[in-house]
Amino acid sequence: MKTVKKVLAGIGAAVLFSMGPSTIAQAQSGLISVDIRNVANNIAKNINVDVSQIPVTVQAPVSVAAAVCNIAANVLGTQAAGGTGSCTARSTSSALDQIVLEQIKGTTQR
Repeated sequence: MKTVKKVLAGIGAAVLFSMGPSTIAQAQSGLISVDIRNVANNIAKNINVDVSQIPVTVQAPVSVAAAVCNIAANVLGTQAAGGTGSCTARSTSSALDQIVLEQIKGTTQR
């Protein structure tokens, strides 16, 4: 019985980690508008694009926004639930870099 639970937990984790950040973001009910101007140069360097391609804001899951904006997730979660969630990034992360990259790819393909 324990082996079956471990296998199912492993499969669930694999599915979760195979989903991109935008898929995970869509699955969450609350997204935060993150102003990334302060960290645009860092993001551009991390994802190897020109800084002019970096948008001013992106929509990020509460957990990502909380980490890069240095704000408690419960505070941002409350804002998101009210439809007013926003913050300014103080740092970047691999998750935020990926969200920006996916937004750039979506913008350039249209």
